[in-house]
Amino acid sequence: MIRVLLVDDQPLLRGGFRALLAAEDDIEVVGEAANGSEAVALAARHRPDVALIDIQMPVMDGIEATRQIAGNPDLIAVHVVILTNYGFDEYVLDALRAGATGFLVKTIEPADLLHAVRVAARGDALLAPSITRKLISEYVTRPLQAPVDSTLEQLTSREREVVTLVARGLSNEEIATHLVISPMTAKTHVNRAMTKLHAHNRAQLVIFAYETGLVTASQS
Repeated sequence: MIRVLLVDDQPLLRGGFRALLAAEDDIEVVGEAANGSEAVALAARHRPDVALIDIQMPVMDGIEATRQIAGNPDLIAVHVVILTNYGFDEYVLDALRAGATGFLVKTIEPADLLHAVRVAARGDALLAPSITRKLISEYVTRPLQAPVDSTLEQLTSREREVVTLVARGLSNEEIATHLVISPMTAKTHVNRAMTKLHAHNRAQLVIFAYETGLVTASQS
């Protein structure tokens, strides 16, 4: 069973999402929260596979809740997916930096929501190519926030290549095809790069690649 925590200050939206998710044989809603503080407490209590968290809430917003959940070693298996009304914006970028696996617009189609929950539960990033392009454009108009980090020196040449492909929006299977290696080998390279760069997930690998200059907009 995929265990899901719903976090939003709108009871009607939570109710709609709960009804949709609970109707699936492989998904269980283990809790609901109306603010980020409650979300952190319930995440610690229930250890869900996926936490769907709204960005803008009273008491504690979704970004801080994400930061606290992602920063807790005991909750490493909790995959946070941000819910937003507005699509890609600065709040979403901050949430990805805080450790979110990805994000969904609240107007998402029911079938797409179910698919997204299952994708997140596997630990895969919810960053479609269209979202990656928006992320890239975000960095076109701003200077690098940091020089090429010395941490990059810890990566092998193949790991740098893999991080570059992740930053371009490729899945493990697509990386494997591109590099003519097995999907398992591609996954191993991604996981090793995440460990060395202290990235919580693939979304943070993407941000790290652009912020450090490993990948630039002209290369995408």
